[in-house]
Order: sequence, then C-alpha cells, then structure tokens
Amino acid sequence: MSEYSFVTNWSFDAPIEAVWAEIENADNWPTWWRGVRRVELIKDGNTDGIGSIRRTTWRSALPYDLIFDSEVIRVEKFKLIDIRAFGQLEGRGVWSFSFDNETTHVRYDWTVVTNKRWMNLFAPIAKPFFRWNHDVIMKWGEDGLRNRLK
Repeated sequence: MSEYSFVTNWSFDAPIEAVWAEIENADNWPTWWRGVRRVELIKDGNTDGIGSIRRTTWRSALPYDLIFDSEVIRVEKFKLIDIRAFGQLEGRGVWSFSFDNETTHVRYDWTVVTNKRWMNLFAPIAKPFFRWNHDVIMKWGEDGLRNRLK
C-alpha cells in the first residue's frame, strides 16, 4: 500500500453557513462538483450525520474511477467534519471551517492509502500523477462550489 497526504485550502466570499451546507450535503455534490459521478447513501447517521456512510464514485482527468465509502465520525457544526474512508482508499479526511473578514476558509486534510493493486504497483512512478489528479479534482470542487454560491 502507498500512503498519500494532501492539504487543500479554499476561500469563499460567502457566509460560513452557506459553505458548510454545501459541503455537509454530500448527496448533492454531483450537481456542482465535476468529478463526483455518484453518491449513494449506504447508512443513515444521527441528526448531525455521525455514523452515516456514503459510497462515492470519483472520476478525474486520469482515465479511472475510484469508489470508496466514507463514514462521518465527528461533526462540530461550522467547524469540522471528520470522515473515515474505506474501500479502494482507506484513511481519513477532515474538513475544517473558519470565517473572518467576510470570507469563509475551508481546509481539507486527506490522508489515505490505496488498496487498488495496480495503483500500488505503479506508485513509485505514478505518485506525482496521483497528486496532480487529486489537485485537479479539488480544483473542480472549488470552482463548482464558487459558482454554486453566487
């Protein structure tokens, strides 16, 4: 298995409540986030979403799909959403939110290992492409969310 750690920072001239609502509602990501092909609810969580599990299918500029499940393990409203990923990727993702000077800041920390055999075989030479691929997907998310918040 190969480990990857990514940090993404987004800033929006929008209220934190609006940004939070869009990111928290992963079921709607395919409507605004290019690259999110499908989100399927596997298990409901509590009223904060804790314990919910969704299966997400991602496709980016590289010609392959990634499918993995995400379980919400911690929520602090308007501050963070912490998820555990499992399936073709395993690891942790943390969305962190802050607001100052009319700007909402979002940070996403994503640390995962790959479980796809071909990805692990090619990791020594493909890691830069996988990093680029992640950055493309996150840029699509930022652009889509920016347009949605207008």
